[in-house]
Amino acid sequence: QVQLVESGGGLVQAGGSLRLSCAASGRTFSNRAMAWFRQSAGNEREFVAGIRGSDNIIQYQDSVKGRFTISRDNAKNTVYLKMTSLKPEDTAVYYCASNPTIYAYTDVEMYDSWGQGTQVTVSS
Repeated sequence: QVQLVESGGGLVQAGGSLRLSCAASGRTFSNRAMAWFRQSAGNEREFVAGIRGSDNIIQYQDSVKGRFTISRDNAKNTVYLKMTSLKPEDTAVYYCASNPTIYAYTDVEMYDSWGQGTQVTVSS
């Protein structure tokens, strides 16, 4: 497991942008897949975006394609989520997650490390 700490959430108007960061501890960061999930009130946690370890292949949930960008900086042990053209339906607690394989699975159960979450609120 690794320890994950998110930052960058906040309140933004519809159409605005935010960048989330997730700093990871540990020496195996570059070999681990990283992902962002989100959970809104009354809903299950859902996959937003993931980036594989080693080859940085990326996957997005359909609703965020073209608006969100996931990236990683292995030298800084950090993964980012740049969110643009935000919509009220993007309002949720966003979680950073990591799993010990290179594959960015979309299933919550495949991840062994989670951050504490950061609130993103988009007003209309």
